[in-house]
Amino acid sequence: MSRIGKQPVVLPKGVTVTVGTDNVLTVKGPKGELKQAIDRDITVKASESEIIFERPTDQIRHRAMHGLYRALAGNLVKGVTEGYKKELELVGVGFKAANQGNVLDLALGYSHNIIFEVPKELKVATATEKGKNPTIMLEGIDKQLLGQVAAKLRGLRKPEPYKGKGVKYSGEILRRKAGKAAGK
Repeated sequence: MSRIGKQPVVLPKGVTVTVGTDNVLTVKGPKGELKQAIDRDITVKASESEIIFERPTDQIRHRAMHGLYRALAGNLVKGVTEGYKKELELVGVGFKAANQGNVLDLALGYSHNIIFEVPKELKVATATEKGKNPTIMLEGIDKQLLGQVAAKLRGLRKPEPYKGKGVKYSGEILRRKAGKAAGK
């Protein structure tokens, strides 16, 4: 039995769950509403206080999906109650970030600024403090979308291993390499 899959998803107060046709799980909470399509082989039992996932057989495919959909449902519940945050840091001389609404204007050492449009489901904020690296804060209820946008932003200028310049997640530890001078 899947260790994660057999655990029920506990629903906090103010969260309602409905299982629609075609096995679509809809979670409504104080921060919004999220939907997740679930494979037809996995059965979903939603009550007032918890969601339980069951699989028909012990096939590898069913075992894999059992834990997956339970984890996705847990993320939906956490998203509509607390929400998710990601913070990115711009490390490098002259690296800047500014936003107007959901449009980011990034100066990342290229010959031109990069204009990046953040999806309307996410909130974006930028901060530049003297003596610290510029930061970009992303906030939203959809964990998958938030992670995807953060990864795209990081992909615009990945941190390089010698000086660590680039866009990195706050708290990310980079593997540094010794330069040419280290061999002498």
